[in-house]
Amino acid sequence: MADKLNVFVTGGIGFIGSHTVLSLLEQGHRVTIIDNLDNAFEEAYRRMQELAGDNASKMKFIKADLRNFDDLDKAFAAEKFDAVIHFAGRKAVGESVDFPMLYYTHNVVGTVNLIEAMRKHKVYNMVFSSSCTVYGNPEKVPIDESHPLKALSPYGRTKLIIEDMFRDLAGAEKQWRIILLRYFNPVGAHPSGKIGEHPVGIPNNLMPYIQQVALGQREHLNVYGSDYPTRDGTCIRDYIHVMDLAEGHVAAVNKLQATKDIGCVVYNLGTGTGSTVLEMVDAFEKASGKKVAYKLAPRRAGDSVAVWAGTETAEKALGWKTKRSVKDMCEDQWRWASANPKGYES
Repeated sequence: MADKLNVFVTGGIGFIGSHTVLSLLEQGHRVTIIDNLDNAFEEAYRRMQELAGDNASKMKFIKADLRNFDDLDKAFAAEKFDAVIHFAGRKAVGESVDFPMLYYTHNVVGTVNLIEAMRKHKVYNMVFSSSCTVYGNPEKVPIDESHPLKALSPYGRTKLIIEDMFRDLAGAEKQWRIILLRYFNPVGAHPSGKIGEHPVGIPNNLMPYIQQVALGQREHLNVYGSDYPTRDGTCIRDYIHVMDLAEGHVAAVNKLQATKDIGCVVYNLGTGTGSTVLEMVDAFEKASGKKVAYKLAPRRAGDSVAVWAGTETAEKALGWKTKRSVKDMCEDQWRWASANPKGYES
C-alpha cells in the first residue's frame, strides 16, 4: 500500500470524479478538488462530505476553471500535491460535433494549463481519464491496449491529442510518471444511493436513458439497430460499475507511487465482457420492478457492433479487477434514481 498521499483531482464533483474522491478518502488519502460546476452540482459535494464522514476534513473543493491558468497556479502554490487525477472536460460525442471549439478549449487547452501548473510546482505524477473512444470502430474484440488508435469525433480526438501530449511529455522529460486510463461504459452509482450520474439535458448514454423511462420521465427508449450479428440483434458494450472504476483510479495512483520509471503507460478499465442493449434493459427491469418500454429503430451511422475491453494488462499491472456485476450496477443505479428522480435537483 502506498503512503498516504495528497491528491489533486480535476472534475472531482462529476460522475466518475465524485466516486473516485470517496474511494481515495476511504484509503486515507487527502484530496483537493477543482471543478467549474459546468456539468456538476454543488449538492453532490455536500453529499460527498456526508458520505465521507470522519474523512470529510481531508477533502476540500475549489470552484475554478482549468482554462484559467491563474486559478491552477494559486491552487498548486497553496500546498504540495503528490499526484493529479485529471477528469475535467466535456464528454458528449454529439455536442462535440456541433461545438468542436468548446471541446478543444475545455479539454485540450485546460490540460495544457494543468501540465504547465504541474511543471511550475514540480508535481510529475498524473492519472488521466481517457476513453475507449480513442479506438474508433474496433477492428477486433476484445480490444487490448495495442489496438490501433482512431478517434471519430472531436471529443474522441481531444482524448487522443491529450494522450499524445502526455506520451511526448514523458518522452522528453523523464521525471514524469503518467498513467492513461481508457475506460469503457461507466454505469451504476454509489451503493448508498446518495450520489450518482446526473446528465444535464437528454442523456447521451444508454443507462441514464433507461433510468428515465423507468421513472416515467420519458415515454420509451429507442434501440438503434436490431439486426446486428449478436445474441439478440442489438449492440454489445462493456458496462463497468462506477465504483469498480473509482477503485481502478486509486490503484493507478498507488502504482505511480510504487513505480519509479514508469514513463507513460496505458491501461484499459473494463470488465472484459459485453452485454447487449436488450440485456441491459432486462437487467434494469428486474432491478427496478418497472417496465422499460422500448422501440426498435434503424441502426445509427458509426455505431460499432461489439465493443469490450481486454483487461489483462490492468489486472496484472494494477492488481485490480472489477468485482461488481450487471445486477449490482442496475440495483445501485435504481437506488440512486428512485431516491433522486431529478438527480441533484430532487
